[in-house]
Amino acid sequence: MARLKDLYNNKIRSDLMKQFGYKNLMEVPKLSKIVLNMGVGEAAADHKIADNAFKDLMAIAGQRPVMTRAKKAIANFKVRENMPLGCKVTLRRDHMYEFLDRLITTALPRVRDFRGISGKCFDGRGNFAMGLKEQIVFLEINYDEVDAIRGMDIVMCTTAKTDEEAKFLLAGFGVPFAK
Repeated sequence: MARLKDLYNNKIRSDLMKQFGYKNLMEVPKLSKIVLNMGVGEAAADHKIADNAFKDLMAIAGQRPVMTRAKKAIANFKVRENMPLGCKVTLRRDHMYEFLDRLITTALPRVRDFRGISGKCFDGRGNFAMGLKEQIVFLEINYDEVDAIRGMDIVMCTTAKTDEEAKFLLAGFGVPFAK
């Protein structure tokens, strides 16, 4: 079982019940999914760029991503309909907890000039979104085989009703929020 899942079941859930006064275990917010997205606009010129982003995201997530394609043609951007423009992957259950553990313990400390994550990136319904400028902060990416530095979006979806509950939940997992 994942380390963070044990932490949630044994400590974080009881802390949330005390902090917010929940009476039922099913009321307590939990992490439902993590979505990783890598948009590659340069793929309009060369489709190999999208393939390399696909391979990087597969190595980071540990499961196969889905290619995102253009819904309609836009001549000004040289984009045709159904052209691959990025990839995304949704992590749930144990894969989600393993990824979050790797993100917190190994990837975020490797970010240059890291001073913590802004606590203002919540959407008002308990979901948290953040971005990384470099995919090379993950140990699964071999620096010598990287053709270009790409960023990625990470969205952590929770069942919390408010941002305060979600922030308390993610801080319990060890997400380093800035002061």
